[in-house]
Amino acid sequence: MLNLIKLEFKKTKLGWYYKGAVIANLCILGFLCLIGSEEKNLTQDQMAMADAGSTLLLLGTFVRSVFIVFAGVLIAKLIIGEYKNRTITVMFTYPVSRKKLIAAKLLLTGGLTFLTMIVSELILAFIFSQLNDIYQFSPEKLTLQAIGNEIGSMLIYAASSTGLSFIPLYFGMRKQSVPATIVTSCILIALIGQQSPGFSIASIIYIPVSLAVIGIVIAFWSIRKIDREDVL
Repeated sequence: MLNLIKLEFKKTKLGWYYKGAVIANLCILGFLCLIGSEEKNLTQDQMAMADAGSTLLLLGTFVRSVFIVFAGVLIAKLIIGEYKNRTITVMFTYPVSRKKLIAAKLLLTGGLTFLTMIVSELILAFIFSQLNDIYQFSPEKLTLQAIGNEIGSMLIYAASSTGLSFIPLYFGMRKQSVPATIVTSCILIALIGQQSPGFSIASIIYIPVSLAVIGIVIAFWSIRKIDREDVL
């Protein structure tokens, strides 16, 4: 399986993903700075970044929302698009089961999504903490210790968001539709990304975890369905 993932990684052109991730992170950083600048005239109770916890909550929500959409695009390119263009039939002629081929694609998508979320959150949190020391976007200093204390939560939320990102696979596979896959990702982030000062729907852990379980079930269902079709 590891060799299949490596082959899929080499075969897939991911330059757009890396460039997109850098651009997205710069946009998130700029947006955070803009929010911080606009909030300076508000009371602390009205601020979305009133303290270190709420700042990291907002940052994490932005990062996970962006890369759930990226995951939808990856699924659309690696799986749905190949079905639609019939290029996946070439792969199905390989002396490897369809089940393993699809599983490798999903593991690659999940691995990239999880890793990118974690790296992006840590880098953005560090950069924003330095900018906050200079421009005081948040009334409370965002220290490295505060960031370190949230690493466990970052890992949990990134893992649940990675599982959640598989949900669009179901809608994309129904009619082999690339737009349906990406639109479903956007709808998901609209639902879980609802935010108010100090609160996010995604911060209620059982909501993203429940959706993650649904996403993982969909991934297993898709793999098993492919395997049954192979037998038939």
